[in-house]
Amino acid sequence: MTFDFLQVAIIGVSYLLLLFGIAYITERGWVPERITNHPVTYIFSLGIFASAWAFYGVIDLAFQFGYGALAYYLGTGALFLFAPVALAPLAELARRHQVHSLADLLVFRYHSNAVGALTTLCMLLGIMPLMALQIQAIADTMHILVVSGDGNPSLSVAENGLTFKDVMAACYCAILALFTILFGSNRDQHRGLITAMAFESLLKVCAMFAVGLVAVFGVFNGLDGLNEWLADHPENLALLHTPIQDGSSHTLLLVFVATAVTMPHIFHLGLAENPLMRNSRTVTWAFPLFLLFMALPIFPILWAGSELAVPLDPQYFTLGVPILFNSPSLTIFAFIGGLSAATGAMIIITLALATMVMNHWLLPSLRLAGRNDLYSQLIWLRRILIGTIFLGGYLFYWVLNNRYSLTDLAFAAFIETLQFLPGIFAIIFWSPGNRRGMLAGLSVGTSIWFFGLLLPIFTGIKVLHIPFTELYISVGNEYWNSITLFSLGLNTAIFIGVSLLTEQSEEEHYSADLCAADELSHPVRQALDVHSAAEFKERLAKPLGKVIASREVDNALKQLDLSINERRPYALRRLRDQLEGNLSALMGIHVASEIMDNHLPFKVADERETLDINLIENRLAQYQNHLTGMAAELNNLRLYHRKTLQELPMAVCSLGPDTEILMWNHAMAQLTHTPSDEVTGSYLEDIAEPWRSLLTDFSKSREMHYYRREIELEGRPHWISLHKATIEGPITEGVYDQVMMLEDVTETQLLEQELVHSERLASVGRLAAGVAHEIGNPITGIACLAQNLRYDSDNPEVLETADQILSQTDRVTRIVQSLVGFSHTGHTAKSEFQAVILRDCAKEAISLLSLQKDKQQVQFINEIASNAIVAGDTQRMIQVFINLLSNARDASPENGRVLLASIEDEYSIEVTVTDEGSGIPPHIQDRILEPFFTTKEPGEGTGLGLAMVYSIVEDHGGLLDIVSPVDTVRNRGAQFIVKLPRHVDSLVDI
Repeated sequence: MTFDFLQVAIIGVSYLLLLFGIAYITERGWVPERITNHPVTYIFSLGIFASAWAFYGVIDLAFQFGYGALAYYLGTGALFLFAPVALAPLAELARRHQVHSLADLLVFRYHSNAVGALTTLCMLLGIMPLMALQIQAIADTMHILVVSGDGNPSLSVAENGLTFKDVMAACYCAILALFTILFGSNRDQHRGLITAMAFESLLKVCAMFAVGLVAVFGVFNGLDGLNEWLADHPENLALLHTPIQDGSSHTLLLVFVATAVTMPHIFHLGLAENPLMRNSRTVTWAFPLFLLFMALPIFPILWAGSELAVPLDPQYFTLGVPILFNSPSLTIFAFIGGLSAATGAMIIITLALATMVMNHWLLPSLRLAGRNDLYSQLIWLRRILIGTIFLGGYLFYWVLNNRYSLTDLAFAAFIETLQFLPGIFAIIFWSPGNRRGMLAGLSVGTSIWFFGLLLPIFTGIKVLHIPFTELYISVGNEYWNSITLFSLGLNTAIFIGVSLLTEQSEEEHYSADLCAADELSHPVRQALDVHSAAEFKERLAKPLGKVIASREVDNALKQLDLSINERRPYALRRLRDQLEGNLSALMGIHVASEIMDNHLPFKVADERETLDINLIENRLAQYQNHLTGMAAELNNLRLYHRKTLQELPMAVCSLGPDTEILMWNHAMAQLTHTPSDEVTGSYLEDIAEPWRSLLTDFSKSREMHYYRREIELEGRPHWISLHKATIEGPITEGVYDQVMMLEDVTETQLLEQELVHSERLASVGRLAAGVAHEIGNPITGIACLAQNLRYDSDNPEVLETADQILSQTDRVTRIVQSLVGFSHTGHTAKSEFQAVILRDCAKEAISLLSLQKDKQQVQFINEIASNAIVAGDTQRMIQVFINLLSNARDASPENGRVLLASIEDEYSIEVTVTDEGSGIPPHIQDRILEPFFTTKEPGEGTGLGLAMVYSIVEDHGGLLDIVSPVDTVRNRGAQFIVKLPRHVDSLVDI
């Protein structure tokens, strides 16, 4: 079966255009998010693990190693089964610190750009055979379809010069380079690319499964036929248990178990770009299930190829079986499946390598000019690198000239990437590892791999002479097992030994702590050398340019939902971390860290470090759903105690040694009218007055208590009592945080003042009673003398004088009697209430108020009906009128009028007091009767008068109401309405 070249080319290009289209419409938002963000999409995107070698070469692996071939799936599947332990921590580090490549992760952990540069070099050397594998698979399968004879597919051996396969390989690389440049060179997360990779994974697994079904049901006529064939050909079953290459299954498992974290394309899409990895519970079963579907057809395809006598190497049985089965459609489907497998791996490999080369080779050594177009420079630099890496992969393929099988090339790549395993393992599980050990171990392991596998691939040598000795070592792919164990073992031993013999730097130790657990492992609060978010732009303008600096800062502020006016230290620390992460994604961890350390450094560390409580709270809030066992119980206990503090009716705040606010509970927010979110993480000096001065002074004072400190709030005096305690920090002795408790004692203070005032009034009343008794006798004598004078003389002038004397003595008597009566404030029980004539009570109150000559004078008009009689306490009713009339007088203009009137019905009497003042604003009418609320100037009123009126009226079974404004035209005047039950005996007079 031969296909026309044009047909195959159109099919291949159409498929690639389909991938382009999927990526394009996803980037434009035309594909619903429920599809692009679905876990199934991300699971299938991890299928780039199954490259062309998994589609074709794994059949050859099964032919050579029997059941040992399953190590390819078992190793990776086992790693994903333990994803919560093995992969999730790495994925979380990648997310938190914007790590997009294995080199970035190692640089972050070992805090050395030399590690990044060496990692990039080793990865380039190791991955070139894998790229050549993909190109070779596509070139070979196109040659099989187009050039081979009808019904007799074949594959020619190595040729010299530029062949048909070379041209096809070059065209394939050029098209893929264009696609990768278009959809993978920007800095954003590649949703379109992920969706396209998910589609290619779905297609290749369907293609391989379809070939497997044809092998079982087409070639062997079902499972029973397959069992009969195996019974007739027992040598095929024997090869499963006693393969051609024996004794290497454990080494195979070791090689393949590390691929999920050491292969750059799997790390890039699986850990750096894939949000599903953070939900590791789904990955633990979903991706192994995907691998199961990929593994099921392997042995049926191998046996079908043997039965059909496919004249190809076993590595191409996946394509040969449909050809010999005479199924053109299945043949094309299988070809597209292999094309899809190679395409996905090539694209992601190139993106990962381009990122590593740019971040760890070029950017640390280049000075990019024209900072205002930094983004475009980085994009063009990445595009050039993508093209260069594709060219390098093609040249590697061309030099090898089909001399090696796909399995040989795969082993060369996998064994080199395995050398990164000790360094990666130490990221999470062995914090003593340092950069010297990493560099030494990786260098030795890679050197052994280079001379044992890569050099023989290029030169064809089989024996290597060790200089200065007479020793000769056998090298080449035939000895991959020994080379793997020796290189990895020596790598690990040197890494551990050098790490134990040398010390970590402070930066390495810090990074190791962050990686070993999480950010909570080093929650020390560090101070920044900046004081506002706006200052970030000024500092970063020098390395990035004003435009880029402004854009990056604005983007980070938007991600954190912060304002450019932000000044809180904790918020600024978060902003710095976010900026460093964003710049790491843009230009790599090393360059981003260098920029931040040089232009936005932390202050010199104080020996007395303290915990970053805000950081701990933030992280625990994020992780609380993932905590289990004792950790979950401890977190619940923490939440309970924190809620207790937050809900306390006492205002509480806590401060660090540098006066940074660590906690601000609800009562504190209510007292200060400042929400917790606005002040938590701020310094005391940044909060509003009067709290800034009060709390700062108390914080610095050696006194542990301040009693009744007076402050002014909303124009009114308030009294606050403060108490504090010191708490020694858990990580440094002698460093103390402070906990402050504030108590608003304003009501108590005013009550005490009112009590003092009442005592004074009582003293005045007792004095008035005594004075009245003492004055009464002389006044009586004067009145008698004046009376006698009227009878002793007929002189009109004398008589007039006598009348005036009698009039003034009567006035003095009434005044004294009023004072005595007012001093006897009643507390009569309801059962002892008597008839009270409201007109007389109002008249008495007016008389008393008229004695206050220092107050402005108004005209009191008493129009209360004489039969307005209620049951009550006369003195307390006088108190009601005194308070109401006093407020009306104060609110009225000079010489204004205050009108007292009454309305009666059968059961109640309604008395109104109306003034001509400015009225009561609507927003305070609901509060006007509250104790201690007053609109008068400080010292002019206590805020208890109307509260007392309300209490007395309520004790008398009445109601108090307020109408304001009375004059709706001029919007002036206030009216107080007192409604009281009528005295029963007064009903007779109605």
